[in-house]
Amino acid sequence: MPETTGFATRQVRTGYQPGTPQNTAIPPIYQSVAYDFGSFEQARDIFSLRRKGNLYSRTGNPTQAVFEQRLADLDDGVAALATGSGQSAVAVALLTLAKSGQHIVAARQLYGGTVDLLTDTFADFGIEVTLVDQDDLDAWRAAARPETRAFFAETIGNPVASVLDLRAVADIAHQAGVPLIVDNTIATPYLLRPKDFGADITVYSATKFIGGHGSSLGGVIVDLGTFDFGAEPQRWTQFTEPYPRIGDLVLWEEFGRERSAYLVYAKTKIVHDLGPALSPFNSFQLLQGLETLDLRLERQVGSALAIAQFLDGHPAVAKVNYPGLPDNRWHAAAQRYLPRGAGSVFSFDLAVDDSKVAKFIDSLQLFAIVANIGDARSLVVHPATTTHSHLGDTQLRDAGFGYRTVRLSIGLENLEDLVDDLRASLDAITEE
Repeated sequence: MPETTGFATRQVRTGYQPGTPQNTAIPPIYQSVAYDFGSFEQARDIFSLRRKGNLYSRTGNPTQAVFEQRLADLDDGVAALATGSGQSAVAVALLTLAKSGQHIVAARQLYGGTVDLLTDTFADFGIEVTLVDQDDLDAWRAAARPETRAFFAETIGNPVASVLDLRAVADIAHQAGVPLIVDNTIATPYLLRPKDFGADITVYSATKFIGGHGSSLGGVIVDLGTFDFGAEPQRWTQFTEPYPRIGDLVLWEEFGRERSAYLVYAKTKIVHDLGPALSPFNSFQLLQGLETLDLRLERQVGSALAIAQFLDGHPAVAKVNYPGLPDNRWHAAAQRYLPRGAGSVFSFDLAVDDSKVAKFIDSLQLFAIVANIGDARSLVVHPATTTHSHLGDTQLRDAGFGYRTVRLSIGLENLEDLVDDLRASLDAITEE
């Protein structure tokens, strides 16, 4: 900077040179909207996807990039894309593949917000979604059409903790010529790596176990690099024909599977246009949480199994929906796909009148009534009136639960304290 600059120039510019490296021990928060390209040529090449570099924080940030690389590595993927929430990660993952007039097949055992997205908002976009019983393999086969562009399911369902037969559904998706996208939020890469069983793309609500402390929203899409969009180029023209925004560049030729043409399109079109950006600060918070993921899950899963066993023996409980229990319908699937444990989010049905459900939940002292999962704190919610309140009675039955169903997310508190809290509330409604 010239020595003769004035006060206003110096108060804005002095003390920092863009691109100056530092020696921080942990990834810093790059709290910046934009980036100094350095030259006309570099700016042009970054915008035309011919040079790698930071463009604008709506489509990426250096702190976010570290978070993406770490998740891609844990999932054995080729690349990842972080977004502002888990809901936006699901939307971006699917909108990258399907447009108006096209079709998606999804499991009906999904989080209520995802059901709303697929059956309501996607309908507004002209994208048809067929919901099937995730355990009915013939239903998956029958639902596929020439215009189908993706299969979608959760590896562990919410709230009944259903376990997807991942390998079988992946094989059916590939027979239909489409990728399988799975929401692996409850399992995380620590309990289950979907690539090992044929999945092609994973999505996460990083808000949950990855962050682990309920402080930051975030979502992640991981391209596992297994699906060949070039095998049927006429089906995937967004990747195999010249990209109108860039000119003559063909994403599949330039990036392929190894550099994720899929996520390049997702970032430069869907995220760029719709704007579900992840903030640098939330990226930093989620990175901090990710560093202790295995430690937290080991404790949470161990406590969840013990609590499920306790509930299974209490007279006020009619049914426990936890695949770690031997009599659960998904126990065999859990043993195959989840050898480290069946997660720490599950539900149970009370064996009492509907009128006592609210009293049970309100009497709990340690379980906070919160519409979140995967927190360090233990949480409770009533799905039928909160997270899945938009579903009708038939949809609730199809999803495997009802008004007397209570969902728990087990945290890091002492196991004995959590059991005592549940016991006191169950005993209170039993004694009436």
